[in-house]
Order: sequence, then structure tokens, then C-alpha cells
Amino acid sequence: MSSVQIHAYGSPTLRKKAVPIKQFDKRLQEQVDRMLQAMYIANGIGLAAPQMGETRQVVVIDLQMEPNSETVTLDGKLIPLQLVQPLVLINPSFDPLNDILMLGEEGCLSIPNVHGHVNRHLKIFVKYQDIEGTPHELTCEHLLARCIQHEVDHLNGILFVDRISKTERKENAAILKALKARGSPVEYETT
Repeated sequence: MSSVQIHAYGSPTLRKKAVPIKQFDKRLQEQVDRMLQAMYIANGIGLAAPQMGETRQVVVIDLQMEPNSETVTLDGKLIPLQLVQPLVLINPSFDPLNDILMLGEEGCLSIPNVHGHVNRHLKIFVKYQDIEGTPHELTCEHLLARCIQHEVDHLNGILFVDRISKTERKENAAILKALKARGSPVEYETT
């Protein structure tokens, strides 16, 4: 049985702005491997480095647990989404491609047992580097776009609960208060 600890709501690391990656080396590869393993153990679909205690601009995403027939445009080529999974985004940034926002339910591995509805851009254009530092451009929508926006928020010290309605925040206030007071990471184990 494997276990992993993920920084929980209330951790100062989750509120810090992550620094860009400048060295694409063995340390980065090891970090990405740890993050992917942690995400899989926790049954998540995305994870940002601050959730693992490192304020670096690294994100991992894998939507393969979700049934999906979506396509994405990667470096100008239309391809099935599953061919880019798992997706490793180094120094990511995005721009919305239209004004359409979609309200959707979100959760977070750093905030267990809390869900809320967040407005996110439906379709985005993403710039990022891969594990070797090669720049890429990705156009995506729906769940992948939502997930990227959620994880990029983490890199900027923003949590999804900062974006939910006051009503939902009030409904989850007791859980958030308890998580913050506990002050320890969330532990996930494989089953």
C-alpha cells in the first residue's frame, strides 16, 4: 500500500505565487514523477506543485479516468485528447478564446469533502513547456480547459473556494475552518 501527503487548505504554500522553472533537469523529472504518482494515489485528475509543497510552476493532468472523446489542438494539429495524457505543463499560461463561461462543479485534493460551482472559460489557448523545455501551444475546451484553469490558479495562490458563491462558501465554512485549524497535510492511500 502506498500513501502520499498533499498540502491542505490553510497551508501557506498554497497561497504563494509559484516561480517559473528555468532548469529542465533530473530534479524536475523527479518532481513530475512524484506529482504524477501522488495524483494517481489520490485519484485526482490534476495536481499543481504547490500542493506538494513546492512553489514551482509545474502542473500534471490526466483525465483518462473520465470517459472522454474530446480532441485538442496541439501545436496546430488536431489530435484525440487521450494522446496527450498524462499532460505535464511547465510554466503554463492561458488566454480565453471567447467570452463563454461555464458554471461547473469542482473539488480539490487539498480541500477534501468540499465541492462548489465555479465559472470558468469554456475554451482556452494555453502556452507551456514540456519536461525538456520545448514550448507548446494547446487549444482545449470543456473539462481539460476547466482543469488547466483550476491548476494555473494554484500556481497563482488561488484556490477554487475563492471563486465559489458566498452561499456555497458559507455551506462549507465548518469544513474549511477545521482543515485550516488542523494545519496538517491530507493523506491519501491506495486501496
